[in-house]
Amino acid sequence: QVQLVESGGGLVQAGDSLRLSCAASGRTFSNYAMGWFRQAPGKEREFVAAISTSSITKYYAESVKGRFTISRDNTKNTVYLEMNNLKPEDTAVYFCAANPESAFRLRSGEYDQTIWGQGTQVTVSS
Repeated sequence: QVQLVESGGGLVQAGDSLRLSCAASGRTFSNYAMGWFRQAPGKEREFVAAISTSSITKYYAESVKGRFTISRDNTKNTVYLEMNNLKPEDTAVYFCAANPESAFRLRSGEYDQTIWGQGTQVTVSS
């Protein structure tokens, strides 16, 4: 089982960019599809992005397409979320997730085998 630790969150202004990182422990990182989710106060957790083990397949929520980019470096056991042109509505706690089956399972909400990080706060001011 992998363990996930997110970092890179913070307070930024609208229009700014931010890169989140998720460091994973364990030798099996390359066998896990990875993803990012977020949860704002008073709202349900929502899918943001997911990436396959080899980075061939990527999924994005419609609300972040064209602004966010997910990537991974299996050598460093790390997955990233590059966030550009941030908006106040992007404010949320961002969670890293790992799934041993596929990125599609993360996109489709099948979390029975999913491992979660502790989350990192992203706040975007107007």
